[in-house]
Amino acid sequence: MNIDTESLEDHQVKITVEVDTDKLDGAKRRAARKLAKRMKIPGFRPGKAPYHVVVRYAGEGPIIEEGLELLVQDIYPQIIEESEISPYGPGTLENVVSLDPPTLEFVIPLESEVELGDYRSIRRLYEPETINEDNIDAVLSNLREQQAVIEPVEREAQEGDVVTVQLSGTLSEPEEGQDPISLAERSMPILVGPVDTDDDDEWPFTGFSRNLVGMKIGEENTITHTPTSEVSVNDEDTDEGAQVNTAVDYKFIVEDVKSRTLPVVDNEFAASIGEYETVEELREYIKTTLEQQNISSYNESYDEAVLGELINQSTIKYPPQMLDNQINSVINNLGSNLAQQNLDIELYLKTRDMNMEDLQEEAKPVAEDRLKRTLVLMEVAQAEEIEVQPEELETETTLAVEAIARNQEKEKNDLSQDDMSNLVGNVFTTMYVERAMERLHDISSGQLDETPDEDTVIDDDSDTIIEDDEDVLVESIPVTESEPDVESELAESTDAEEVVS
Repeated sequence: MNIDTESLEDHQVKITVEVDTDKLDGAKRRAARKLAKRMKIPGFRPGKAPYHVVVRYAGEGPIIEEGLELLVQDIYPQIIEESEISPYGPGTLENVVSLDPPTLEFVIPLESEVELGDYRSIRRLYEPETINEDNIDAVLSNLREQQAVIEPVEREAQEGDVVTVQLSGTLSEPEEGQDPISLAERSMPILVGPVDTDDDDEWPFTGFSRNLVGMKIGEENTITHTPTSEVSVNDEDTDEGAQVNTAVDYKFIVEDVKSRTLPVVDNEFAASIGEYETVEELREYIKTTLEQQNISSYNESYDEAVLGELINQSTIKYPPQMLDNQINSVINNLGSNLAQQNLDIELYLKTRDMNMEDLQEEAKPVAEDRLKRTLVLMEVAQAEEIEVQPEELETETTLAVEAIARNQEKEKNDLSQDDMSNLVGNVFTTMYVERAMERLHDISSGQLDETPDEDTVIDDDSDTIIEDDEDVLVESIPVTESEPDVESELAESTDAEEVVS
């Protein structure tokens, strides 16, 4: 058997194999016997007709086709062994070059290869932000907002009130052929902010709510606002992205005025939030939780930067089949997330007006990023001789099985052997790469090197990590029921629009 190997650019090899003619002849005779068992040939019992008779009844084509399959089964293991390659998965018979002599072309995907950069020289400054009293006060302020008592009032609107208005907007001087409607009429609750507000998220523009001060139910007004720069209008009743570079007339009618009373931060307030006897206990809990969130968020960003640097330094090769499998994994995870919301992929595709090929293309960058990260971390784990003990793997696998059983409402023993095997492999890979990332984190931050080279320290110039943590923390603290907070209602109204995060 003559074997010629050619490397392809996509980390596969093309192997051309020339085999002895008698091997194909033997395979064709076995193929004829198999076909004869499935045929009714007059005068012969199934499988007993001689070769030339089977050829006459079945034809040469089916015998050659079946014979080639048997031949490939015979010689493929030998091809892999003699080629000295490490395949990622089964190859494919791409072409039958000749039948005399029998010459076959295979394309075989290769196992991934990673040539790591000098990961032990990577250093990044590790300086998580510290939690201060302002951060704690911000959380307490948000908690007070959630506990605010909202009550209708029969008076003029004032600062701190929630005013519901019927609002619409038209361009003051629309261009020829331009739709003058910039904002379709709608009812909106507006929180009247302070005079010096600089909230860029205030809608429809910063400072609008101050125009409501002094107005009563039923009163109406029109104000003209000229954007300081070209802005983009994103309204469901206008073309998304339409550019507005002229003044807009906003007409509004006050429909409702509600006062908003915030609770005093005292021991009674602390007790209403949870099992805290004093404000000091609540503040200490907030501080501890913020610190945990801050470290977790900072570590995530820090590790992303370190791993990204290592990936850029490394050479990573993998076949297209490996990426295809990762894309399928991403889509399967999406399917699982949708199933928890009583949705499915088909409905998801319809709502986004796309097909499966579009979804696969969209998932490709995510899958490619995950694949590179996993391959690099697996290589780091091997280089650092990281281990996962059998008892650790068993414990984590048991927890994973229990989680699957809960989520899918099935018994643990309902999982097939293949499912269990795949699960064990996934759990092992997760533990393996997580420990590799921990090691890489310790190396880059200097924790494994008491005298790091200061010249190699890189400042990541990251922004403050705890910028939004106060809101995250507030959501995690149980709050006793009170009258609804209009801001929470608005936030919840938009959550339903996001199908998958």
